Amino acid sequence: MHRFVYLASQSPRRRQLLEQIGVPHELLLPDRKENAERLEEERSGELPADYVRRVTGLKLAAARARLARRGLPDAPILASDTTVALGRRILGKPRDAADAAEMLHALAGRTHRVLTAVAVSAGRTTLLEMNVSRVRFTELSAQDVRRYIDSGEPFGKAGAYGIQGAAARWVSHIEGSYSGIMGLPLYETAQLLRRARVMF
Repeated sequence: MHRFVYLASQSPRRRQLLEQIGVPHELLLPDRKENAERLEEERSGELPADYVRRVTGLKLAAARARLARRGLPDAPILASDTTVALGRRILGKPRDAADAAEMLHALAGRTHRVLTAVAVSAGRTTLLEMNVSRVRFTELSAQDVRRYIDSGEPFGKAGAYGIQGAAARWVSHIEGSYSGIMGLPLYETAQLLRRARVMF
């Protein structure tokens, strides 16, 4: 049995979600010279589900190398990635305010998918699950979008919004996992950690 898990994520929301279900964890964050954002680059024609699985696998592999390089005590590693999809289109983290505005206007009045893959590495075994949720946004005015962008909240978030923040007022319907939409589906995560023999 393992007494803790390494969390290979810079997301404060993922840490909060692990704490919510009582999982002891330590952060295993990238070194300064690592280009973590490069792992999230899209491939032409890649489907959202393939993208989120591939990026999660890359994050996990980078964390494994990091653990070995630092000579830290062995323990399972958890990595995750979330993307927002409109049909086959992947909406990642916005590059700037104009990109965020374009994404939010595209989501307005429509239902989109939020795909979150979570993977746990325990020894030579890699376990991976994916959660797909559906979120419907109400119509948004140009002023709604401008004020939200001015708040700074869209940046660093797939689809240019965080459901746990001010954008929640636009969500008229959810089908799936609220925690998955936040960035770590807790049901799937708990199942993987049990299979990896993590105590919590």
